[in-house]
Order: sequence, then C-alpha cells, then structure tokens
Amino acid sequence: MASPSLSEFDLIRRYFRPAGPFGDPVADARVVLGVGDDAALLRPDAGHEVVVSTDTVVEGRHFFPDHPPESLGHKALAASLSDLAAMGAEPLGVLLSLAVPEAEDAWLTPFSEGFLRLARAMRAPLVGGDTVRGPCSAGVTVLGQVPAGRALQRSGARPADRVVVTGELGGAAIGLAAEIRRRDEGARPPDANDPVCKRLFWPQPRLAAGLALREHAHAAIDLSDGLLADLGHVCAASGCGARVDWPAVPLDPALAGADAALARDCALGGGDDYELLLAVPPEVELAPLAEAAGVALHVIGEFTAGDAIRVVDAAGAPLDARRPGHDHFAD
Repeated sequence: MASPSLSEFDLIRRYFRPAGPFGDPVADARVVLGVGDDAALLRPDAGHEVVVSTDTVVEGRHFFPDHPPESLGHKALAASLSDLAAMGAEPLGVLLSLAVPEAEDAWLTPFSEGFLRLARAMRAPLVGGDTVRGPCSAGVTVLGQVPAGRALQRSGARPADRVVVTGELGGAAIGLAAEIRRRDEGARPPDANDPVCKRLFWPQPRLAAGLALREHAHAAIDLSDGLLADLGHVCAASGCGARVDWPAVPLDPALAGADAALARDCALGGGDDYELLLAVPPEVELAPLAEAAGVALHVIGEFTAGDAIRVVDAAGAPLDARRPGHDHFAD
C-alpha cells in the first residue's frame, strides 16, 4: 500500500536504520556516528588510506520496473562493494541515496531487507544517505580502507603476469537474455530464484578475494562491463596487451545449454558478473589464496608486450571476439 504521508525521516527510521550493531566490534568501533545526523563520522585504522566509490542503478537502464525489490537492494549494494574488492579494500561504511515514486511498504520492506542483509554479511554498515520521491533509482557510495600504499589499481600489470579471474563468467548475461525473452513472450513475473538468472539477480562482491590477493597481485579490476572491456581497461592503464585462452575461461553453469557462440559472447562481452580480474605474477601459488578467498581462481591467459588483446583457441588460433562491453549511454 502506498503511504504518501510518510515523511523522509519516517521512511529512513522504518526501513534503513538498522536495529543494533552488526555484531562486529571492529566495524562498530569504526563508525563513530551513523544514520540520523547531518553526516556520518568514521574512524579508519591508523596507517590506512580511505577508498571511496559510488554507483547508481536506474530503472529502465540497469533494471526492469518489475525487478524483484529484495534482489535489487542486494544488487545495488553488491555493485558498489565490488569496487572496494577490486582495490583490495575492506568496508568502513555505506551511503544510500534512494529515489522512489511512492513510499510503498510492499516494495521498501524487501528492498531494505536485501540491502541490509548483504551489508551485514559484508560487514559494511549503512551510515547515511538520502531519500526522495522520483523515478526509481538507487545510488550507493561505499567507503573502505586499505593500508597506505597497498591499494590494488589497474595500472600495475606487467608482461608475463597471469590473467586470473575469480568464479565463473557469463551468468549475468545469459540471465539477462532469459529475462528479455520472458518479457518478449509475455510470460510470468521475474523469478529471483530462477537458477538461470541467479547471477543477474544475486551477484556476490568478492571482498575476501581482494583482501587475499592484495599483497600478491600487480593490478585488479572488477568485471562489471564484461571480460574483454575490463581487461582492456587494465591493459590501457598498464601499457601492455593480453592473451586470453578461451578454453580456460570458466563458464557459469547457467551457460550449460547455450550454443558456443552465445556462450562466448556472454562470457567475454557480458557485464554484471562482478567477479575480479587480476594480474598475478607467475611465481605466486594460487591454491592457498583461493582457499583464503573462498572462491576458485582461474588462470585464463597472460599479459603481453604491446597493446593487442587476443582471444585464442586451444591450438593458439585467434577467435572472433568483438562484442563490446556494457555501455551505460547506449540506446
């Protein structure tokens, strides 16, 4: 039911003021002042630098109008936390700026539950933000910390470094294709628990992987725009090229029934997976780092001299892989 009389402050108190601490005394001690004042006060650990990133998801651009709200709360936060993961940072706090057409309990309750559940799991306390009536969008700013001089950046990759990715790729893209097909066919409302759409609806920020690899990788980026697009960002910043060995690219289980061309497009060009891509020196042993990260680490190629990015098959022959990544301003 819509609640037009609900004030901004009532909305914040009802849905976004967590009841009690997260149960993490370290995280709690870093929040000097949280939700409810003009601004938050955070206390980074001594000898650390503050990492800041922001992302906005907009209805019609990043999600459909009937996107399940619990999943949307989760995904809006996950996308921003993924940027902290790529820097090897741990969260200090989160700010949410939310625009909604109406203060509807049926939408706000699951949205806030999805958002706050992930915040608790990632020890990323909500410390402030803003709410306003308007077209639906959610802007999330995350603040993290990293030991001074130790942040992972895009610019450190070197020839002979291995191209390493976490998890599996292409799941969000095949899930989006399934969602578009469902809409074209006028089928049922979206199901956030559909296995084919799991990565689209419930991306997992790889914070533990960023922390585990921070002292070992030369560069990192999160895979939000697509493998080749984001690999291109690392290569451009680092002044090198790369070779991707297609048979080594880990495919999301949701791609099991897809034809070869679609699977390649989804894994190489699809966005929204929010896995990490890292440049890791050849002498670094990955098995103990994967255990610490809690996710599989896959070597899918090598950074090279020059500026070319090539995708090759098992015999080393080039493959056609020209699909661009996600464009936030495309029609």
